[in-house]
Amino acid sequence: MPALICVARIGAAHGVRGAVKLWTFTEDPFAVRRYGPLSTKDGKRQFELAQAREARDHLVATFKGVTTRDEAERLNGIELYVAREKLPATDEDEYYHTDLIGLAAMTTTGDALGRVLAIHNFGAGDIIEIAPPKGTTLLLPFTNAVVPEVDLAGGRVVIALPQEVEGEDEDEAPSASRPGEGRDP
Repeated sequence: MPALICVARIGAAHGVRGAVKLWTFTEDPFAVRRYGPLSTKDGKRQFELAQAREARDHLVATFKGVTTRDEAERLNGIELYVAREKLPATDEDEYYHTDLIGLAAMTTTGDALGRVLAIHNFGAGDIIEIAPPKGTTLLLPFTNAVVPEVDLAGGRVVIALPQEVEGEDEDEAPSASRPGEGRDP
């Protein structure tokens, strides 16, 4: 089965003629129209976009075969996927989250940190979540300074652990970022 990427999520019904709110996860919200039929993650259901128009922070869309509010309400919460190969190539220093999840995370000195668990964005920029072999996960800014190298072909990311995390007292800083423990300054 080809790798699938979530490109949209169906929201609540909109009106009485089968329209739904559609949240897209693409740079261009209307790009979902170019990918052909969208499917559920398990591939058991497919949806073909009939119409879409822009709303405040989402699209208002209709799917072929969905003509009533009741039918539209049953779609609420369904995530829609496309095959990875249907998506455009990324620019340099841009990545699809699915390409990063599972990569080995190494320090700049070659020490293993764990695996990339997820990429998050809570509104202040991307955060990379790394699951170490044991202990709590690491949440670090996904910036060029902290992640200076992403090697998709090699299956790894290089992490430059920050020496200081803004907003923490020196006593509360994580042990991996305390000076004098063999880390580069």
